Amino acid sequence: MTRPPEIKKRTSSGGVIFRPLGSEQENPHSGIEVVIVSVRGRKAWCLPKGIIDRGEDAETAALREVREETGLWGEIIENIGSISYWYFLRDEMIRMHKTVHFFLLRYLGGNTDDHDNEVDEAKWFPIDDAIKQLTHKSEKDIMQKAKVIIERIMGPRSQ
Repeated sequence: MTRPPEIKKRTSSGGVIFRPLGSEQENPHSGIEVVIVSVRGRKAWCLPKGIIDRGEDAETAALREVREETGLWGEIIENIGSISYWYFLRDEMIRMHKTVHFFLLRYLGGNTDDHDNEVDEAKWFPIDDAIKQLTHKSEKDIMQKAKVIIERIMGPRSQ
């Protein structure tokens, strides 16, 4: 008789980093763009995220993971929310329950070419295009929540 899989919990943190498209002085409703990352040979597009290190809080991990995976840095504006999901590590016979906390970050600087090797590409998208491009429904929902927060903060700029 085989033993039941072990269950482990993992907690990660990530973010939605955004900036206005064009100058607000030129056109206050010119849109918002965000960065998402491709992984698995560009087969999946997702939000930048990663495991919270020992002694690190969720906000610090979000800033670090966004910086590592996108090459960008920003300041946290607000907590967007969390998602949870299960996956199975077949080789180790472990069921993983993962929770990911997401934060909204205002872009301050950096270059998407400076991302680490955990991602294939980091790319700016207009926010509505990013919502369509994201692979997982739970992350599409987080991006939609981010859009609502951005519109509340900046007005209805997104396209």
